[in-house]
Amino acid sequence: MRRFILILSLLTLVFLISSSVMAQNAGEQTHIVQPGETLFRISVRYGVSVSAIVQRNSIANPNLIFAGQRLIIPAGGGAPPPTTAPGSTPQPTQPPGNVTTYTVQRGDTLGSIARRFNTTIQDIATRNRITNPNRIFAGQVLQISGGALPGPTAVPGGNPVPTSSAPIAGGFELGGHVFSFAYPAQMRGAGMTWAKVQIRWDGSATADIARGPIDAARSNGFKILLGVVGVPDQIRANPTQYYQNFANFLASVASLNPDAIEVWNEPNIDREWPSGQISGGNYAQMLAAAYAAIKRVNSNILVISGAPAPTGFFGGRCAAGGCDDDIFIRQMRDAGAANNMDCVGLHYNEGILSPSRTSGDPRGNSGHYSRYYPTMFNLYSSTFPGKPLCFTEFGYLSPEGYGPLPAAFAWAQNVSAQDQAVWLAEAARLARDSRRVRLMIIWNVDSTDYGADPQAGFAIIRPNNTCNACVTLGAVLGSR
Repeated sequence: MRRFILILSLLTLVFLISSSVMAQNAGEQTHIVQPGETLFRISVRYGVSVSAIVQRNSIANPNLIFAGQRLIIPAGGGAPPPTTAPGSTPQPTQPPGNVTTYTVQRGDTLGSIARRFNTTIQDIATRNRITNPNRIFAGQVLQISGGALPGPTAVPGGNPVPTSSAPIAGGFELGGHVFSFAYPAQMRGAGMTWAKVQIRWDGSATADIARGPIDAARSNGFKILLGVVGVPDQIRANPTQYYQNFANFLASVASLNPDAIEVWNEPNIDREWPSGQISGGNYAQMLAAAYAAIKRVNSNILVISGAPAPTGFFGGRCAAGGCDDDIFIRQMRDAGAANNMDCVGLHYNEGILSPSRTSGDPRGNSGHYSRYYPTMFNLYSSTFPGKPLCFTEFGYLSPEGYGPLPAAFAWAQNVSAQDQAVWLAEAARLARDSRRVRLMIIWNVDSTDYGADPQAGFAIIRPNNTCNACVTLGAVLGSR
């Protein structure tokens, strides 16, 4: 019996060694699972899909892996970056030995990368053990020998994205727009310290309508941003009087001591402002009354201007039904809005590419600034150069787990939940490192509404209650 056991052990050892050699010869890699790791984090690290790892290792339950477990990582993934957090996208760097590190972007090919770095497809493939040159992945990290670093990416119609300036008071913080407070642990794991709730004032309610969200945020350990909006039709008859009434209501809300108030929402379109009265100058009057009223009650409340809807629908002009946000914020600036806000509110929620991209959007009007994070950043930071930026909505739409998107949102049909997670983390890193962004609110945490307005598709809590973005964001912000 002992001899049989010894022979069996030797055969097992030979099998394991053979498997390891075969994996290495096939360009595969071996990964030892560390405490706290998930298949998703491992897939991001190596630039391969979760399903590829599951299939290669015959894993019956993708949610059940163990510390110490040995996984074979399929060919096609790059060598794991030793110091970069999962979900972030490092900028090209020049390691010792004249080797450039490059992170593959969506739409890249080995041919385009080789041309960019003045090298060959074969050289990149050989150095990174790529067995199929036609198979690379967004997020994959490549080592490129002898490659010259590319210059800074130019923003269409503008300058490269600013990466340094005077530090913003209070530093960068992250939060999420919530429809409930059902996921506080996941939010904290994502590095969130803020929660945003929007309330709508009907013209007669008291400030008590804000008490519930404030108390819920406090009890869960979050700072609270209240996005306060009224009823557009009530503005029409007597705008000046309405601005004062609204300011008085915000003063009452301020007495409840929220941490921040966003004054209105998307005032550049007729969904939120009376048609025919839409202009940055009119909104600036409301903002001035609101700012003075809030600060009289509590000077520590962060007052954020109402973020316009990012749009090119109006052709760079204003019409009865609204204004493009670029002209709207210029009108705000010219009306003195910078004197009546602590932070410039803006929304970014129509991206379908990595937030480091400034071109390549496949939709019509692909050069429009609202398609890309860097061009949105540049527009608002250059219009209000002395003010920090507050993204009060920042999100990526994915239909994964829900089914086809409504026709008006079909532009995001090919965005996966993994894209959403990785891009949110990359955006948070870019925002933090810019030193111009004071606050980023992820749109959204937990909506379950997937109708004509598919809010649930933006949610980071996905249909099966997983939160890939919590992992990637937490890695970037150091909460994991």
